[in-house]
Amino acid sequence: MPNYSDEVDSVIRALADPTRRAIVERLSLSPAVVSELAAPFSMALPSLLQHLRVLEEARVITSSKQGRVRTVTLRPGGLHVLHLWLDQRRSPAEQRADRLGGHLARTPSTELT
Repeated sequence: MPNYSDEVDSVIRALADPTRRAIVERLSLSPAVVSELAAPFSMALPSLLQHLRVLEEARVITSSKQGRVRTVTLRPGGLHVLHLWLDQRRSPAEQRADRLGGHLARTPSTELT
């Protein structure tokens, strides 16, 4: 079983803040420029940039600058480590129920009656 503790800790810390979760939720729709990300928040731009820095250090987002415009994108696979960690902690009963559900889905209904 792989150990992702440092990466998981980093992602969980980054997502612990509601502002950063809102940023990730917005970026799940499409990339955005920093000014667009800042619009819904009543905070100074340097504060928003700190939030973006935390997300970037956790490898959840990536950004690129063209001229004076910085575009922020949700990093492909950036949340995957969290998914892997959660999946490893699923209860054995839940895993068995999932396997049973998969088996029943593949079994023709005539065999079930």
